[in-house]
Amino acid sequence: MSNFKSQFLNIMVERGFYNQCTNENGFDAYLYECEKSGKPAVGYLGSDPTGDSLHVGHIVPLMMMRWFQKCGHKPLTLVGGATARIGDPSGKDKLRPFLSDETLAENIKGLKKSFSKFLKFGDGKNDAVMVDNWDWFKDINYLAFLRDIGTYYSVNRMLTMDSVKSRLDREQPMSFLEFNYMLLQGYDFCELFQKYGCRAQIAGSDQWGNITSGTELGRRKYDVELFGFTSPIITDASGKKMGKSEGNAVWINDEKLSSYDYYQYFRNIGDTEVGKCLRIYTDLPIDEIERLESLKDQEINEAKKILAFEATKICRGEAEAKAAQETAVKTFEQGIAGGELPSIELNSVNGLGVLDAFLQIGFVQSKGEARRLIKQGGLKLNDSTITDENYILSALDIKDGQIKLSQGKKKHGLIKVA
Repeated sequence: MSNFKSQFLNIMVERGFYNQCTNENGFDAYLYECEKSGKPAVGYLGSDPTGDSLHVGHIVPLMMMRWFQKCGHKPLTLVGGATARIGDPSGKDKLRPFLSDETLAENIKGLKKSFSKFLKFGDGKNDAVMVDNWDWFKDINYLAFLRDIGTYYSVNRMLTMDSVKSRLDREQPMSFLEFNYMLLQGYDFCELFQKYGCRAQIAGSDQWGNITSGTELGRRKYDVELFGFTSPIITDASGKKMGKSEGNAVWINDEKLSSYDYYQYFRNIGDTEVGKCLRIYTDLPIDEIERLESLKDQEINEAKKILAFEATKICRGEAEAKAAQETAVKTFEQGIAGGELPSIELNSVNGLGVLDAFLQIGFVQSKGEARRLIKQGGLKLNDSTITDENYILSALDIKDGQIKLSQGKKKHGLIKVA
């Protein structure tokens, strides 16, 4: 354990969440006083509704908020119904596409569902509350905003922020619209302070410039110290940002990704990432994590199974985690096709070419890709390697009412025949 007074910051350090803080001692004192008095500290996590679900890349700050709530504090989840209409330039080379009001409304519903998997919402003292910055921005007068807020910002300082500087250094154009983003996020922070007594923003490290925009505005306009706290960007052993799987996002919401595929993402984590992922993506106690990460060779697979189960349990519930676990055991350890595998249903397979079969189940994007995989020995039919790209499926391939398709060792699916 570190030597912070507050439970929350000690947990953050111990589990690898701590990257940067605007005032470490001040934030620690604020949290400790709240923990001691039983009056919850208030902190917020923001996300623009540019999609209808969060993904694994968003889980790190979400888990920070989960621990924040476990320590007795109150999380606010802010959806940027207003800021999504501009687009955060952080890490981007061009202006984000504009979204319709209908799309934004659907995306906001999806984000509420994502947040609800990790946080408890309600009317209790430390229950999470979801807010939308469109509620206060929609009626703001532009001239009034420039006069009341713009006077506190220095363009010289804004040009030094990473989100702006890196874009200009790459000689990528940046619109005045995007340049305004940090003013809006800074205003959000101060609005949440005034409405809810919120004094902390928790986010990934890429949001540091936007966060300090808010802490500076709070100090200069309202004479209050607001705190910013960020997590590191989590990468795998190769340095690739976690949250992507074969080019596709690992979605939190179940209608976007099956619980089995979510489970498999964590089951296939590299050996060197197991301890880090157990600390960040599960609620397991540290002594149990230390035991699991000390396992060697084949035993590390047992740690990966626990990681996959615990991570899936948080996001999809215990029943879904057990079903995914059982499917994985049947598929990989017992050689049986588990019921949660991706599948398609057909009345007949007579005349269906093997290339079309893999295309229909979604394992390949084109017949050309399927042909290349066959040449590499990467596609299987009922666990037998396919060598003939012109092979036509028939009733002889049906085993117990289904045909098993496999790509490599870890990707399996079923054709279920009526």
